[in-house]
Amino acid sequence: MESKKHNRWLIAIMGTVLQLSLGTVYTWSFFQKPIMAAYGWNNVQVMWIFSIAICFLGLSAAVGGMILPKYGPKKLATTGALLYGIGYLISAYAMTISNLPLFYIGFGVIGGIGLGLGYVTPVATASKWFPDKKGFITGMVVMGFGLGALLMSKVIAPILMNITDGNIVKVFLYAGFVLLAIGVPAGLIMKNPPAGYVPEGYTPPVKSAASQGHEDSLTVSKCILSGKFWGMWIIFFMNIAAGIMFIGLQSPMLQDLLKIKNASMSPEALAAAGATLIGISSLFNGVGRFFWGGLSDKIGRIQAFRLILGSQVLVFIAMIYTGSPWLFGILVCYVLLCYGGGFGTMPSFVLDIFHAKLMPVVYGTILTAWSMAGIVGPQIAAYIKDHYAETAATKTFFAGAIMLAIGLLVSMTLSNKSITHGKE
Repeated sequence: MESKKHNRWLIAIMGTVLQLSLGTVYTWSFFQKPIMAAYGWNNVQVMWIFSIAICFLGLSAAVGGMILPKYGPKKLATTGALLYGIGYLISAYAMTISNLPLFYIGFGVIGGIGLGLGYVTPVATASKWFPDKKGFITGMVVMGFGLGALLMSKVIAPILMNITDGNIVKVFLYAGFVLLAIGVPAGLIMKNPPAGYVPEGYTPPVKSAASQGHEDSLTVSKCILSGKFWGMWIIFFMNIAAGIMFIGLQSPMLQDLLKIKNASMSPEALAAAGATLIGISSLFNGVGRFFWGGLSDKIGRIQAFRLILGSQVLVFIAMIYTGSPWLFGILVCYVLLCYGGGFGTMPSFVLDIFHAKLMPVVYGTILTAWSMAGIVGPQIAAYIKDHYAETAATKTFFAGAIMLAIGLLVSMTLSNKSITHGKE
């Protein structure tokens, strides 16, 4: 039974705080233009820093899910927070000596590994404390990750840019220490519930003997090699790849639109407008995780994904014909609402389809879709922007619509039926 010794809400809240710290990686478009201007690197070169970070996020999340039972949530979450903060510190040094490969290693590899270890831990841990509110609580925890960009773009980065007179090296240096101060204490709070823990007022569902037998015989390899797993992987990948295009380049895209409408706007005003869009869209990214995760409790996981993917196909097509910065911003916010929704819905989807005891490993593995999407989405957008500047927006939106349509078609082959109920 639940007692004061087992405050599950403290775990959920501190897990959300940890995700808030890690989610600052989504502010990358805030730094894209300043770094390019300061060092003469192009869109693709600078975007690779972000892409590598997301790639290693997914890969390390997969590894983290496998080693989580052995090392426990406190060690993994704290290590993740430490590595992410250290990634910022190494990045500051890399810029000091104008070394792009070191930037890739610092922010991309080391910071990315920290992101993955830190991300998977509170999601898997909080879900164990809340078997009665799976969609709601996993949506709440990952909401923190979505709101991280709001924290960085509207609070941390502007303050640091102001006190350092725009010195990007010092901004990264100080930001590293700030993120360490937020993430490490939160990581130290993470812990698993005691054996046999059942929340007060909750009655676990009774399983049939056949269902229990399937669960007992289920292995990680059977889960990961199943057709259902790969269908889930594909829809997750397509939703992330399309949405992450805008996370990496939404600020430059908005600034380009604003310059067309008002060529006299100063660089400072354009940057401020870009930061505002990052902040507002990150709010939708965060709320989307909470909203769609909770909605999936009511309408079903795959039904939620079909709405997420199908509605975005229409939005991406609408973007092709959008010349208004205001309408562009609104549509980007909806894309980010759905982007976050995928992350809010997938943990519960995995819990429903596969054995709960295997959730950390299976969920960590499915996050490799994030790794691949973190390369594909931003690099497509950056390549188009560098090589087709005049028609970059149209080509980017068209590519996003195609990916989402593929995801929608795959979602039609999936159901909410647990793999333990039969062969998939």
